[in-house]
Amino acid sequence: MAKSIDSKVVFMTTSPRTPEKMIPEINLLAKNFSGKKWNVQTQVQFMQLLRNENFFHGSGENSPDFSARDRINRAPKSLGFITLAPAINLTPAGKQLVSAKRTEEIFLRQLLKFQIPSPYHEPSEKAAKFFVKPYLEILRLIHKLGTLKFDELVIFGLQITDYRKFDEIVKKIEDFRKQRTTTTKKYKEFKQSYFYNELQEIYKEEIEAEEFSTRESTTKTAKEFFNKKMSNMRDYADACVRYLRSTGLVSISQLGKSLSIMPEKKADVEFILKNVSREPVFIDDEEKYIEYLGNPELPKLLTDDKTALIEKLKTELPYEKINENLSILELKEKLDDALLAKKNEIIRNQVSEIKDYKQYDDIQQIFDLIPKRNSELSDVPLMFEWNTWRAMTMLDGGNIKANLKFDDFGNPMSTAQGNMADIVCNYDDFDLIVEVTTATGQKQYEMEGEPVSRHLGKLKKESGRETYGLFIAPTINEACVAQFYMLYHTNISYYGGKSAIVPLPLNIFRKMIEDSFKADYTPDSNQVKAFFEHSKEIAKSSSNEQDWYRKITEKALDWLG
Repeated sequence: MAKSIDSKVVFMTTSPRTPEKMIPEINLLAKNFSGKKWNVQTQVQFMQLLRNENFFHGSGENSPDFSARDRINRAPKSLGFITLAPAINLTPAGKQLVSAKRTEEIFLRQLLKFQIPSPYHEPSEKAAKFFVKPYLEILRLIHKLGTLKFDELVIFGLQITDYRKFDEIVKKIEDFRKQRTTTTKKYKEFKQSYFYNELQEIYKEEIEAEEFSTRESTTKTAKEFFNKKMSNMRDYADACVRYLRSTGLVSISQLGKSLSIMPEKKADVEFILKNVSREPVFIDDEEKYIEYLGNPELPKLLTDDKTALIEKLKTELPYEKINENLSILELKEKLDDALLAKKNEIIRNQVSEIKDYKQYDDIQQIFDLIPKRNSELSDVPLMFEWNTWRAMTMLDGGNIKANLKFDDFGNPMSTAQGNMADIVCNYDDFDLIVEVTTATGQKQYEMEGEPVSRHLGKLKKESGRETYGLFIAPTINEACVAQFYMLYHTNISYYGGKSAIVPLPLNIFRKMIEDSFKADYTPDSNQVKAFFEHSKEIAKSSSNEQDWYRKITEKALDWLG
């Protein structure tokens, strides 16, 4: 059954926000429910299983059937990885996804097939006149303009509801750029004013009829209505960036403000833009659409051409003779190995620079942008996780591993999957996990409180070594403070005994980095360990969690003293 779409702009699936996180979830669903009906009963049962998995973040306790539909009916179904009627089953593309060593090409093919309208998505009378493959056209837009700023994607890119409007949108962006160079307004004011003008045109009919309520909430004024639409469009654009990044074709600028095509992937993109049809297909034929959508060999890519594949290998391995009698699959595996070796070398060089404090100013500049509302960073959680890895690496004294995914050129691609800590620091005689989140309030506690403890316990059991935890967020919720304080005093075998986890607000953590930078010596792992041992001692003497939290933040401000 098709979902009715009321949107006046291109919408992108926002669940899950990071595409790689659907992999363990659809695998769990397929292993336990293949062949069964997707109904309230199986949805509740699925959430019961999911809550016990290491990769799960959140509770899913309120309306578990809704939570299940939110996780499965969106990206996994829309991108053709799973079918839910007449029964639950992985498609051929889904089977390939859960077993693949590298997922970039799989995500790419599925994103290129996503379309509106389709048998899954049917625009209502209120919606725009859709006739588009959104990811294909956004990829085309990035290629056409050379770079596409995140703000431009939000304001203009999402207006490509019909691929035949492409040139019109390009002209809008070019006009925006020209006016930006001549305006006397500050950029933020200029952008906001321009955005409002665009929204007035997009929602002209609603404004004239004073229909300000949205599906998500009740708004009473045009300003509230516009602010809600701005927020929604930013969410769509953010998701679009994350999903396009999963293809390995698109790079993100250092500050995350703009997108461009990887120079090494330009030929791949040009092949796609030339050969992949822009028109939606099988709009009224669900059976054929599902077959097409779930086919992992469509559309054809440049890497499906053996000659082109051999040329790529010769570029990556210039000093090695390539056996041209290998199959396409064998050649792709060889290329994957070459790209992995190249990526690891790039990251090793990055680490050397970071440890020499050559990236200190850049690290602090990124941290400046993390807590800001409506930050210009295109993927704040990813940049937060990546930047914290850089900061921990800069402190030196150990082997610091980020569990986020890097692209072939050492740039951050997606956040860590939920079955592991964000960052793992291995020192001589102890380990440290680091978890970061942009979540605030009760949501922070619900999403992160228990998983942090679980990840620490998992590593502690696997290594048999002393293990500590560091939890960083722009602000720390009181419930998280209480949770972590309690674990200092409670022997829970599931978590490997008592747990030493220190929650720190980002500004305090940044001061710790600054102190390390200014020190006339290189701090070592003994000082890191001493800080966490101190947290254990004051937990014994503190009168309550707030007293402990106050004392540990005070110590953090003078951790090298």
